Amino acid sequence: MAPASIAATMALLVLVMLSASHIASSFRPSLGVCHASGYLPGKAGHCEKSNDPDCCKDGKRYPQYRCSPPVTAATKAVLTLNSFEKGKDGGGPSECDNAYHSDKEMVVALSTGWFENMHRCGHRIKISANGKSVYAKVVDECDSVYGCDEDHNYEPPCDNNIVDASPAVWNALGLDQNVGMEGITWSDE
Repeated sequence: MAPASIAATMALLVLVMLSASHIASSFRPSLGVCHASGYLPGKAGHCEKSNDPDCCKDGKRYPQYRCSPPVTAATKAVLTLNSFEKGKDGGGPSECDNAYHSDKEMVVALSTGWFENMHRCGHRIKISANGKSVYAKVVDECDSVYGCDEDHNYEPPCDNNIVDASPAVWNALGLDQNVGMEGITWSDE
């Protein structure tokens, strides 16, 4: 075989291999990507506003998520403020233990994908922000699928990257509760 024909055959072989690799990768799901699985029509109601929550609006469409980004040693998330006390903006009792929790307890709710059908109930997670780290117990789900009803304080579904924390967590991290949302990282203990 002539050198030019060997080079052409090698180039063709490389193209075939790259095409096969590209086709195979197009069938694999994208790692770390979590897209909305649907939309919930908003329904307004009595929304307890002690921690300045977003309250549902009639007719607005809210994204629903059954997944969350992958958990790593430093998972990026948004810390939100929530009271787990009876009659406050957390709605009903915590899903893990069917109980209410004092605002002085270091407790959190995780977005649906991270909550993993109660598999993280009772686990402690490490939350880092503002140059500090604290540990908090998972007691509830920040529902990323359902909302805009009495059980959810007429608040929309959570985003897929939420760590919803008690005032005690905010205080321990030295964060301003009036802001209500902070970028953080978290990990399983």
